[in-house]
Amino acid sequence: MKKTKKIAAFILAALTLSFSFAGCGGSESTASGSSDKTAESGKVYNIGICQLVQHEALDAATKGFRDTLVEKLGEDNVKFDEQNGQGDSPTCATICNQFVSSNVDLILGNGTAALQAAYAATTEIPILGTSITHYGTALDIKDWKGYSEVNVSGTADLAPLDQQAAMLKEIFPDKKNVGIIYCSAEANSKYQFDTIKPYLEEEGYTVKAYTFSDSNDVAAVTTTACNESDVLYIPTDNTAASNAEVINNIAEPKKVPIVAGEEGICKGCGVVTLSISYYELGQKTGEMAYDILVNGKDVSKMEIQYAPTTKKYDKERCEALGIKVPDGYEAIEK
Repeated sequence: MKKTKKIAAFILAALTLSFSFAGCGGSESTASGSSDKTAESGKVYNIGICQLVQHEALDAATKGFRDTLVEKLGEDNVKFDEQNGQGDSPTCATICNQFVSSNVDLILGNGTAALQAAYAATTEIPILGTSITHYGTALDIKDWKGYSEVNVSGTADLAPLDQQAAMLKEIFPDKKNVGIIYCSAEANSKYQFDTIKPYLEEEGYTVKAYTFSDSNDVAAVTTTACNESDVLYIPTDNTAASNAEVINNIAEPKKVPIVAGEEGICKGCGVVTLSISYYELGQKTGEMAYDILVNGKDVSKMEIQYAPTTKKYDKERCEALGIKVPDGYEAIEK
């Protein structure tokens, strides 16, 4: 009887040891196969998108952002709550507060006021901006280091302003008075005016600002600017972009050429631009979002990213105004 008990105990111990090894082997297999967090966990990422206003440039940036995340995460692993602020800061604030209440995984602020609204709504959820001119100005960070040290990063749409001034001089060397029109409610437009003004003055131009507070003032301000200027410059301004047709309907009959800060505005009312691809800008922002969501990157330490610039011109408008464009410019596709 004792011998039988010893044999049974031996068999039980052997079986226990065998299951123990099998358990360890199973854990090791699971760990080694979990490098792709999205595929293994089935995590669905919820992204809130607040776009300041609907116009070609911002639309392209949003599309590039969405396309990149869908490509990287898979269509079933990412959901977008995309809302339009209709050019209104309080509306952007309401949208972003809703995102925070929904506890989204990341917020995209497309346009300065949208980014500011997102940052005012949360200091915890990662925020990425796109189509932002200067983050230090937008976030009121005085000692700007290229990254925010808060829960915000993203991409900037600013083409170098010294190069834009040089381009204006290249196309219009004999002009004297440059009028710069922009929305006074957009902090980054004021930043662009303050930055490019001395560059243009160094080129020998007299420079004057013409500002509108909202869309209702665009026609009147543009009329005054055209009457007092030889050439106009429009920075990357969302209100101007949304009213490019209004601006063109005034400037074109008066034969006042417009140099634009981005391609969408140039297509609507300009002759030349030193521009970027807003779709590519959105793609870069999507790649940053993937690094935050999947790879655990610290948004507060991520440097602001930029897109390459290209000299472009509107062929029909240049021909109508008798403007000869030098080599090295690419015609805008319409």
